[in-house]
Amino acid sequence: LTCRGLVSSASRPREDSWLKSLFVRKVDPRKDAHSNLLAKRETSSLYKLQIHNVKPECLEAYNKLCQEVLPKIHEEKHYPCALVGTWNTWYGEQDQAVHLWRYEGGYPALNEVMSKLRQNKEFTEFRKERGNMLLSRKNQLLLEFSFWNEPVPREGPNIYELRSYQLRPGTMIEWGNYWARAIRFRQDNDEAVGGFFSQIGQLYMVHHLWAYKDLQTREDIRNAAWHKPGWDELVYYTVPLIQEMESRIMIPLKISPLQ
Repeated sequence: LTCRGLVSSASRPREDSWLKSLFVRKVDPRKDAHSNLLAKRETSSLYKLQIHNVKPECLEAYNKLCQEVLPKIHEEKHYPCALVGTWNTWYGEQDQAVHLWRYEGGYPALNEVMSKLRQNKEFTEFRKERGNMLLSRKNQLLLEFSFWNEPVPREGPNIYELRSYQLRPGTMIEWGNYWARAIRFRQDNDEAVGGFFSQIGQLYMVHHLWAYKDLQTREDIRNAAWHKPGWDELVYYTVPLIQEMESRIMIPLKISPLQ
């Protein structure tokens, strides 16, 4: 009994120490926000990604309404924003519209645009009519990764792939470090359009936007990447950072600067 007591009492400190070690977390020594480390420093642009799930019977009317109204509103010079691209999802969720906006000047520009649009009667009527066509809608505010291309207008015809990744919390810096190297493997065919990470909305979200001539070209380009030394290693290290991922194949509307 005495020996058993000695063994029990002697092992307890080790058990306590082991239990405490389960809750020890390393503190990131960086003193700057992750967004400041990952985003482009030469620009203060903010992006908004809108995803609208449209009633199936209303998709044609929805597209027509957007093509009539959006260019007239957002091409006016006193609105510090620009339409980057607007699409319908082809493969993925059906009857879906995706819009990407850029706000030159960050959050102050966003606030200015929203304030002016609230006073715009045509836009107010547009939103009311549009709302009757929707099943659901959501948006995110995004920043662009410093190592990705700036999304600029391009001629078509193209299809676009929006690959969306839900990362494990705390892994955004790690993701950025790997993709800063990985992106060089995907530049040969000019398919890289833009890369973004969320600031408001669903957090720890990453969106990669790609352009291809068609689905077969997409398949060929993606397969070719695996023959480049180093690509497989970067995929191997980034996959464990992902909780969930989604791919949308999208077709641009006529008004989209990305064709």
